[in-house]
Amino acid sequence: MDQKRIERINELYHKSQDIGLTEEEKEEQAALRKAYIEAVRASLRGTLNSVSIMEQDGSVTDLGKKYGNVGYTES
Repeated sequence: MDQKRIERINELYHKSQDIGLTEEEKEEQAALRKAYIEAVRASLRGTLNSVSIMEQDGSVTDLGKKYGNVGYTES
């Protein structure tokens, strides 16, 4: 998510606290928040899928391949 969209989320939040939002602004805010949450989840999933653990026997377990459905894209 780009910085411009994050700034718009913040603008709408502050406006909602001060004077309130129109129905169109509420819809825009909900859509922007949803997109932000999706971006955070995708980033977190990518980070977690790149985690590997070294076992006591010296072998390495790639958790992304074992648990993370690497290559799977959620729709």
